[in-house]
Amino acid sequence: MFSAFSSKLVFKNPNFPSSSSSSILKHLSSKTPNSLNQFDKTLITHFSNVFLQQNPSLINPQFLSKFQQTHIEPILSNLKCNPNSAIHFFRWTETFINSPHSLNSFSALILVLLQHHLYNDAHNLFDKVVSQNGNDFDLFTPFSTKFTTFNVNASVVYGFLIEGFCRNGMVDKGFDVFVYMIRKGVALQANVARNLLRNLVDYNRVGLIVDRYIELCFVLKGQGFCVYEFVIEGFFGKNEVEIGLDFHRRVTLRRFPPNIVLCNKILKALCFGNKIGVGVEYFNVVQSVGPKVNVITFSTLINAYCKEGTLDKAFELYNTMIKISVTPDLITYSILIDGLFRTGKLEEGSKLLSVALDSGIKLDVVVFSSIMDAYMKCGDVERAILVYKKMLDENVSTNMVCHSILIHGLSQNGQVAEACGLYGQVIKRGYELTLLTYSNLIESFCQLRDMKGSFCLYNEMIEKGHEPDATFYRIFINGLSKHGLMNDAFRVFFQAVSRGFRPNVFIFNVLMNGCYTLKRSREVVKVFILMGMYDVNMDKVTYTVLIRWIADQGRLREALLLYFQMLKTGCLPDTITYCTLINGLCNGKNLTAGLQIFTLMQRNGVVPDIAIYNVLIHGFLKESRSDSAIELFNSVLQRGSKPDIITYNTMICGYCCLTMLDDAIKLFSKLRKNQRNLLPDVIAYAIVIRGYCKVGKVSEAMMWYNHMLKSETLPDAFLQQIIDEYHLDNNTMKS
Repeated sequence: MFSAFSSKLVFKNPNFPSSSSSSILKHLSSKTPNSLNQFDKTLITHFSNVFLQQNPSLINPQFLSKFQQTHIEPILSNLKCNPNSAIHFFRWTETFINSPHSLNSFSALILVLLQHHLYNDAHNLFDKVVSQNGNDFDLFTPFSTKFTTFNVNASVVYGFLIEGFCRNGMVDKGFDVFVYMIRKGVALQANVARNLLRNLVDYNRVGLIVDRYIELCFVLKGQGFCVYEFVIEGFFGKNEVEIGLDFHRRVTLRRFPPNIVLCNKILKALCFGNKIGVGVEYFNVVQSVGPKVNVITFSTLINAYCKEGTLDKAFELYNTMIKISVTPDLITYSILIDGLFRTGKLEEGSKLLSVALDSGIKLDVVVFSSIMDAYMKCGDVERAILVYKKMLDENVSTNMVCHSILIHGLSQNGQVAEACGLYGQVIKRGYELTLLTYSNLIESFCQLRDMKGSFCLYNEMIEKGHEPDATFYRIFINGLSKHGLMNDAFRVFFQAVSRGFRPNVFIFNVLMNGCYTLKRSREVVKVFILMGMYDVNMDKVTYTVLIRWIADQGRLREALLLYFQMLKTGCLPDTITYCTLINGLCNGKNLTAGLQIFTLMQRNGVVPDIAIYNVLIHGFLKESRSDSAIELFNSVLQRGSKPDIITYNTMICGYCCLTMLDDAIKLFSKLRKNQRNLLPDVIAYAIVIRGYCKVGKVSEAMMWYNHMLKSETLPDAFLQQIIDEYHLDNNTMKS
């Protein structure tokens, strides 16, 4: 309606006398409403009636010639029942008088607008006053003397002034209005108080906040709004940490401290908001000036340190607790024990567990489950079971989570029978199995090749209303694929699809890899077509499986084309992809292309691993390029790469094929010295024994065979084949 009140808004009417300039301005005076005579009152009534009719052409020229700025306020008062007429009149005066309005005129129109709840227009007019007069003006007095005349509630008027001053950066003036309201007992709206407080924080007026802290708290009491929390979070939020800490000190020293529950809440927010540094400073100030910290305060900061991985600081705080006689509780010990186990400090965790139990703390199932999970992840199943028994000894009620951890850990460590036995106990206890537990159990049954049991669990899970997710299907289908049960894997896949499951790339990769492993080429193609039907994009694993499958068929050109297509789609190959492609090229007697791909891999920033070096060394040896193989092997050692048993076996085999037995034995001896815990395996012994046999050195072959037996390495079918090939009597060799 009255947006912006810009001076550009000019009201013009052809019926206005043309002499309304210099001659009329001579009559302008500084008369106050109290000094108005009868003529002035008649003039005011006349103008009021004219603008109530919205027809300025009815203005009497005699009255127009006597019109003065002091008449504006009483006329607006007469027009207060009709805001449109008041606005019309105010705009007309801007054009007619051709000089800025007085503060009294502005305040009168603002009061009219407030009376009719035209708050946006009132705010725009206030902003115009500021732009016209700057920051040095007194608008408070005109308002405070006339709001009753305009029938506007004092709380609304003063609240409007506070918001207007704050909006224009005059926070101190807004605060003065607030103080005046407090003294006069005028109620302030909560939203206005919040806005004032927000501006006081934004302008760092901590002194003003502290001076009127009680009044601010009183105004906002019952509004679900905490002044202390708002202020300190405001300062911390804009990184004015010192000001925020100073606010806490000053409020506390004036004997208006917050309670420790609120301080703990703020400390927790800081720690969870990745502001642990600020949290530590806040903790130190609270501990110094109050309120008195408690176990929750310490536990909150200890938890933050543990999640950050700085356990030394967490235990410093724990020791401080003990010194000042703050007794750690269940939460404190749970956090510290969990932190130790998560970082692999199992012994320290076990000791602290004993301390907690000895101090009378009754740990809950969550803590025990966390400890069992840590031991299971480290492969220490025995200690995990001991913790489980300890939990039972402490009469701690078990739940499905702890049993799921045990079942999963036993399954992963190959103790499938034990996992299934625990499943029987779970059923007897009447627990409802979770989807994760079903997944672990089905994986266990797959490892036992008990597919009947797997499908029984699967059907039971469906009957009990558990909806399998992508992880479950990946585990189940992968278990079936690993054991060559591709028909069952496809059956589960299509059942899942019929239930509305949308397969992802991981499921397709499992199916494709299973078909490849079983040399079922047609199924590989079918899976590839299915991916397209379900609009699933290939990832690097998909490309790697396809490249391996194509290369194994000797279609090296197509394998290379697929590799370059992979690059074109933006799917970046990893070391496994490159190793697969290079191995295919080397096996296809195209070492040159393999070396070119190796160079391209390095240019693309992919660091080769030892598996790729093994492939290249083997490729060099296959093409009788022993010098290149030896050079690459030495280069691997010089670069600090760590050869594995395959690297050593490949080189030993190469030396033996080249009848360089002395070099082969030197390398074998180096391997026997337990370098990096690598020990010769039966293949290494077989290669050396075969090498000696080929050159007729049977006694040396028998010596190395005896070495193998002493190292408790058992012969395999390959070694037995060597013995049979060279007509060696096994009993003679042992003797």
